[in-house]
Amino acid sequence: MSVETSLLFILASVAVIVAVRWFADRTGLPAAALLTLLGIVYAVLPGRNIGLDPHLVLTLVLPPLLYKTALDSSLIDIRRNLRTVISLSVVLVLLTALLVGVGFHFFVAGATLAAGVALGAAVAPPDPVAALAVGKRVGLPRNIVTLVQGEGLLNDATALTLLSVAVSAAVSDTFSFPYAVGKFVISASGGVVAGMVVAYAVRAARPLQHDPLIANAVSLATPFVAYLLAERVHVSGVLAVVVAGLIVGHDAPRIASGASRLQVSAVWRLVDFLLEGLVFLLIGQQLPRVIDGLSDYSTSTIVIAVAVSVGVVLVVRPLFLMLTQVLPRSMHARLGGDPSEAAVSRQERRLDGREITALSWAGTRGVITLAAIFTIPATSNGRAFPALDLLLFCAFVVVLVTLVGQGLTFGPLMGKLGLRANEADNARLRNEARSASVQAALDRLDEVQHQRHDDVEDPAIETMREQLESRLERYRRRLDLLDQADSNEVPVSPQYEAALWVRRSVIDAQREELLRWRDAGRLSDDSMRVLERELDHEERLLPDRPRNG
Repeated sequence: MSVETSLLFILASVAVIVAVRWFADRTGLPAAALLTLLGIVYAVLPGRNIGLDPHLVLTLVLPPLLYKTALDSSLIDIRRNLRTVISLSVVLVLLTALLVGVGFHFFVAGATLAAGVALGAAVAPPDPVAALAVGKRVGLPRNIVTLVQGEGLLNDATALTLLSVAVSAAVSDTFSFPYAVGKFVISASGGVVAGMVVAYAVRAARPLQHDPLIANAVSLATPFVAYLLAERVHVSGVLAVVVAGLIVGHDAPRIASGASRLQVSAVWRLVDFLLEGLVFLLIGQQLPRVIDGLSDYSTSTIVIAVAVSVGVVLVVRPLFLMLTQVLPRSMHARLGGDPSEAAVSRQERRLDGREITALSWAGTRGVITLAAIFTIPATSNGRAFPALDLLLFCAFVVVLVTLVGQGLTFGPLMGKLGLRANEADNARLRNEARSASVQAALDRLDEVQHQRHDDVEDPAIETMREQLESRLERYRRRLDLLDQADSNEVPVSPQYEAALWVRRSVIDAQREELLRWRDAGRLSDDSMRVLERELDHEERLLPDRPRNG
């Protein structure tokens, strides 16, 4: 493919991704499922398809996607729900892979237990991008979102490590269970250590990260450094990226300036948006490739193989979640306490039926499944991998059924369940934190006033005090309004909304006047950008509201 053709394909892909995102925002449908369907449509049209290079995906695509998700996750929340996260990302992945392997061993002609486990390892880890996108839009409770995020971050490492063990067993005459367990433990623990090393190196580079451009460069390089370091010492690169992202995201308020955080966040949102869109388009285009090798298998063999794969993936997850609720207390899958809940509810509690349903339906499979299954070599040590073409097709069907089927129905199902976050409690917690931060600022002003030097004037202190007290009074009025609300929804204050409208109108007027000055030649573009950036930051502080028109 020529450079011009590649560029045209990339530009066309970006146009499709943007159009689908626009459509998804207005319909509530998951963009991931829509892009996959469009990829399938493109695949059956005349013309050339783009192959999914598994090594390219694992090295260049997966690390930044995982790192962005880790940055947006809460290390504290994951730690609070660690038992359930590990249960889903390790135990459930191993159980799913083993059951798929057993099913293939007994029911699929020509397949072996090791080959089945390899397929199971590929289809076991959910890729919850579609579910999270819809879940956040419909307002899923934070604890559910934390579990889905935590599982999606950690299960890839389990699956990829298990896959390498299964592939070795499938093409080898000898297999040592103790060796496999040891390899798994070393890979996982080594990945954690590698991630911590990279995260603490980023922390040590703190003085450099007050410059937004340097902070961006460091942030974009971090996932690749973590992945390559771990892979070089033969441990889990995926886990290294996740651990580094969790620690760096937790430390970000301390190690970066406000300007750096704003710019880094914006860059990562763009990277995540484009990479995810491109990946889901490529998933659909793999359909011809996975169908080509099915001519050697009978229809009954294909049907049985698909039934085993899809059946295990869809059935084991809800059964596992329900089973954990009847096991001894120490083995329960539970939800950790939410700081916004009352103290009596902060202890870990069992999952209820609606939460089990939500977590079950959030198990969509995606790019990691196809990337993993495509890494299986056709031959190794002079031996062909058993039923490889059949495994590729089964993995694709699992991705299609879960990503499209569950992805498109996740939003309506959550609406039927009525499982929503208590927005009033969340707003109350945020306003309490705002009030506490403003009170801390007033206390610091008192210290400055008593300990100030000659260059600090009383008028400056009094002006700042008036601004802070006005802000504190606004937060307290908001808290009073929230305390009087009876529903879980955030009450709307006409005065508050009117104040927002006025502030936006004033900012718009300032921006229009700056444009008139620039267009009249009275203000240079450089000066206008500086002043416009000030207005942009001021506008960014306002809550998101739909604009008229």
